[in-house]
Amino acid sequence: MNFNSFANSLDILSKLPFFYYPFIFIISLLVGSFLNVVILRTPKILEQSYKIECTEILELDEAVLEAENNSQESISLSFPPSTCPKCNTKIKPWHNIPVISYFLLLQGKCHNCKTPISIRYPIIELTTALLSVLTIYLLGFSGSGLLALLLLWTLISLTMIDIDTYLLPDNLTLPLLWLGLVINSFGVFTDLSSALWGAIVGYGSLWSVFWLFKLVTGKEGMGYGDFKLLAALGAWMGWQFIPLIIILSSFVGAVIGIAGILILGRDKNIPIPFGPYLAIAGWIAFLWGDQLIDYYLTSLA
Repeated sequence: MNFNSFANSLDILSKLPFFYYPFIFIISLLVGSFLNVVILRTPKILEQSYKIECTEILELDEAVLEAENNSQESISLSFPPSTCPKCNTKIKPWHNIPVISYFLLLQGKCHNCKTPISIRYPIIELTTALLSVLTIYLLGFSGSGLLALLLLWTLISLTMIDIDTYLLPDNLTLPLLWLGLVINSFGVFTDLSSALWGAIVGYGSLWSVFWLFKLVTGKEGMGYGDFKLLAALGAWMGWQFIPLIIILSSFVGAVIGIAGILILGRDKNIPIPFGPYLAIAGWIAFLWGDQLIDYYLTSLA
């Protein structure tokens, strides 16, 4: 199928909302299930890779390296098959149907040992589906709308990984950055010049804040992954949105932080990752940034 045929198909489908909304919802539920795997396994894959690299760099005995490799299975997104962390029973395909299996078939417990399964899994699946439908509702069933789903799904993965591990993996942030530059070379969301400078300004702004904070306090206030994530958001939206994303991320962080302390009793001394706030702010700016900027400028007039 060539590009024109694909574009014509999208144009036809865009006139059939009764078809594409349920389609997007179901596909996004499946994607949400896959994102759970990405969120869980990506840090483990990175840890395994780091151990191998460190062993090679330190030139440890080959027997040590072989023993290390034999003690752990090689992990990927597809291997080994998903199992219950308690009893190691393989999860059957019909027990892995997004949302439905959790509530109707499993009732929130392992089929074999009855160990409770975290509710975060169906929440991520359902959140992915609902936000995906919202995205298509706002942007339309079009090439730009489908590309926006890739941004959304990656931001969900990065948010949860950062919450779990305080890491924003390069193998997610850097492809997102390059994809933003590539698609905007065709002027999908902004022009290439704005996208390029968005990446530069996004990275440079947080890099400057990082070093200023470190010089003043002697502490590191954020990680390099945050710089790369803001650079990626700038590549998708353009440099004009960087100030808005930074302001929104501070606002989102304040709201969530205060709510966590007052409602959940969270210890205010426990560090909170900045990546989720950037991701949430970036997504708000992506969908409603123009309206927010126009409202702000109008209020100043």
